[in-house]
Amino acid sequence: QDPTAAHYMFQDDPFLMPRNAANSRLFSLSKESGRNAAKYIIKQFPQYFDKILAEPNIPCLMPEFLTPQIEGVSEEALKERIHLRRVKDSVDLFDQLVQAGTPVSLETTNSLLDLLCFYGDGESTLEKEEGQKEDSEELEVNASEQKAPKRQLQRGSQLSGSRWRENNNAERIFKIMPERNAHSYCTMIRGMVKHGASAKAYDMYMDLLNERHKADVHTFNALITAVPYLKERFLERWELAKVFLNHMAQQGVQPNLLTFNALLKTLRRCGGVGRSMSLLVMKEMEALGIEPSLATYDHLLFIFYRGVDLCPPGIILEVLDDVEKKSFTPQDPDDGMDFNISDNLHCLSLGEKCCDLKDIKLAYRLNKAMEKGDNWKFLDMDRLNAYWSKFFSLLCMMEQIDVVLKWYKEMSPSVFYPTPKNILDLLQALDAANHLEVIPSVWEDMKQLGFSRRQDLLEELLCLMSREQHPEEIQLAFAKCAEDIKDVHEQTGREQAPLEWTGSVLGHVALLFSRVGRTQDAWNMMERFQQINRIPTEQVMDEFFNCAKQTNCPDEAIKLVKLAESFGLPSSQRLKSRTEKEFELSEKQK
Repeated sequence: QDPTAAHYMFQDDPFLMPRNAANSRLFSLSKESGRNAAKYIIKQFPQYFDKILAEPNIPCLMPEFLTPQIEGVSEEALKERIHLRRVKDSVDLFDQLVQAGTPVSLETTNSLLDLLCFYGDGESTLEKEEGQKEDSEELEVNASEQKAPKRQLQRGSQLSGSRWRENNNAERIFKIMPERNAHSYCTMIRGMVKHGASAKAYDMYMDLLNERHKADVHTFNALITAVPYLKERFLERWELAKVFLNHMAQQGVQPNLLTFNALLKTLRRCGGVGRSMSLLVMKEMEALGIEPSLATYDHLLFIFYRGVDLCPPGIILEVLDDVEKKSFTPQDPDDGMDFNISDNLHCLSLGEKCCDLKDIKLAYRLNKAMEKGDNWKFLDMDRLNAYWSKFFSLLCMMEQIDVVLKWYKEMSPSVFYPTPKNILDLLQALDAANHLEVIPSVWEDMKQLGFSRRQDLLEELLCLMSREQHPEEIQLAFAKCAEDIKDVHEQTGREQAPLEWTGSVLGHVALLFSRVGRTQDAWNMMERFQQINRIPTEQVMDEFFNCAKQTNCPDEAIKLVKLAESFGLPSSQRLKSRTEKEFELSEKQK
């Protein structure tokens, strides 16, 4: 992999390559937005995409036909609208069939319930887009003072549509069904849990048991997920979860991976009970031969690492022992959503507070597990950048500088974009290892990343460059960096506020110019101290005096003496005597 290349999702064009994490996020979202816009055009105007000229024809790449083809009031038309996920049209057609006295089969009614419970009796994505288009057209016609209330009403309807409403279409159709089977009850239970009506779901489950029906494994998974919303006390939650597990055994329902993940997800909200029972759940999974998914490990880490002071030292090691042997595939909706192994990297640097897990070898093991197979695909671009940022900060803290620089060159910008904290950590690592000659290349990266106006980074960078005297070649490179920083402060743009000079930045820049004999540039910096009402340090004034002496510029030395006198500094007499002693002054200069 080319370490200088951008992520493969971006165009191979220097103008379109992102410079930093913010640009990377913006460009990736823009690309996804373009895809969604293309899909919208195809869905809204399918008549312009009806010519299939591809050979061979690949159906999955062709536009879908999303307009109903069957006219009239019939069960076949209802099935078609259910298949097209047209919620409102399906409900209207079902009501017309009932009013006309036309019987609707149990299978079709259950399919309609599936659709209603999935969308929470709301609208499908396509219908929402059409509704928003109609609302926007109305807003354009109406007066401007009427726009805001309608937008608020529309936003409120979307929020309410995501919850389970009282006596909605799903409940109404369920009540008028002439016969109901286990599928009908299970669909209602899962829909109620999904849309926040946990208490109703539990009552519906009681009705299912009273009717002598059996629930399927997906229904039990939903009910176990709803346990925290049914009981307040931790122990009561665990007892209710055990009731559902016992019912599964009595009804002969075999648990699957999602069952145990739902149980662990519930134990996340059971405090100390969760910590004591979660390991038993893992042992039961192992006994049944069910392989954990990423969500399983995420729930386990959350249970034990909720408080850093309470985390046991062995859990993360045991999890890592399992994870680094496997290449995962998505099996649970929560896989990759909140997987916290990478998020627990910060625990490795907390020393005694996190059970002495400050171990760079453990970080390397974690990184190896993340790169195995397709495991990295579970992290989107934002999480991947956050992972590498934490990993690199840990490297800067604990690894030798040669290794740190090797990782830095290989990772940036092909793998991740360094954050300001990463640059600060790198500068501190260079300082600790006495490798300050690398600072000019770091400054070039800072400009590329858009960090050239970060005051904290500029202060740290200049402080390291001006702290000690270096060989001439390095000092010239430092002076070039100081000139760039001076230009950053002086440039003015329409979209950028001017960067204010501080006394420390002025002093560092003047000192760096003085050490390479750039007397006039150094004096320009010295003059700015008066403009911003700041006083230069004695080190800065001595360095400038030495520069004036090396370049044989008595006039500049005299200006320095006058500057010191204007500030009322006690060092003015010392500088005056040095000027008289070390320079050959004319009568006028004297």
